[in-house]
Amino acid sequence: MTDTTALDSAHAAMEANPQDDAARLRFFERLADSELFLMLTEEAQGESISPELFDVADGRFVLAFDREDRLARFAERPVPYVALSGRVLSSMLSGQGIGLGLNLEVAPSSMLIPAEALGWLASTLEHAPEEVQQRLAQFLPPVGLPEDLLKALDAKLATAVGLAESAFLVGTKAEDGGSGHLLGFVGAVEGAEPALAKAASEALTFSGIEAGAMDVGFFKPHDPAAAALARVGLRFELPKPERRVVEQVAPGRDPEKPPVLK
Repeated sequence: MTDTTALDSAHAAMEANPQDDAARLRFFERLADSELFLMLTEEAQGESISPELFDVADGRFVLAFDREDRLARFAERPVPYVALSGRVLSSMLSGQGIGLGLNLEVAPSSMLIPAEALGWLASTLEHAPEEVQQRLAQFLPPVGLPEDLLKALDAKLATAVGLAESAFLVGTKAEDGGSGHLLGFVGAVEGAEPALAKAASEALTFSGIEAGAMDVGFFKPHDPAAAALARVGLRFELPKPERRVVEQVAPGRDPEKPPVLK
């Protein structure tokens, strides 16, 4: 297969503009959100995994690929592996002095990501939005927001499969006269609010926009406020989950229980 992946596209944009901080941020965001296939020395044992480690002049690296066929082409033999997100992998490797060899020799996005960069990514992803109380008087059409933020929100919410029915970006006017912007989620699944708020926060971070430029709110489908959001807001569709057979969670699939290195 030769299809270009999201990581390939983000890597190409970063390489074409080496001085563009926004392009670099978008690459690391795609890395965090991507499912990666990590090469192992042996089959995973419960929650414990043993990544294949490679020593090169630039340090020690694990190898991961954003498609199974890319891993197979690199290995040229059957090898054990585990699927996990880039955010879990960066958290797992943070502080270990181990970098990531991404798609080596088999894709346009082939590169060595040093341990320091993975540590920065893990630290950035740990940031959580702060909860505040504010009484809003009016929702307005959103104006003046950077195109980079809109693209970042669109890409980020595309990964929030089944967590809410929809989301609307609006301008706001508070009762105290202040103004701002709000991303309103309608019909969020119970318990999904922290994950959705963090997704919105990460879209801000990786688009290069200063924190605090956008608030987040949650609304029931039949709330009058939800209708107001729909009237004036910019709508984002969240993907619906596919019906699938429930299977055992593999190591790395649960972000609350990352794999244990052996």
